[in-house]
Amino acid sequence: QVQLVESGGGLVQPGGSLRLSCQASGFSVDRYAMGWFRQAPGKEREFVARIIWSDGNAYYIDSVKGRFTISRDNAKNTVYLQMNNLKPEDTAVYYCKAHLHFSEYWGQGTQVTVSS
Repeated sequence: QVQLVESGGGLVQPGGSLRLSCQASGFSVDRYAMGWFRQAPGKEREFVARIIWSDGNAYYIDSVKGRFTISRDNAKNTVYLQMNNLKPEDTAVYYCKAHLHFSEYWGQGTQVTVSS
């Protein structure tokens, strides 16, 4: 059965780093478009990053460009989001998403809190 499990969230000071992981089961991440979204309290869920085929085909919202990197390890069937130079406005629940054609799957989310 299809499942996405995020991990790696936590509390970090501004300027710090975290690496989020999204481990997939029931499908192969190399066959799906994979992405990260986030949602802060009282805010709508927003797109953060996505990857198609390889690390060379990555896309980001402007606010995280140069700070976040999405990557995929096909052997481990896992997608990562490396987050550097974190800012308080990055605080949110981060969700992993997979889609192929008309199929769409979401993880349960992992909390990222950036605060001093």
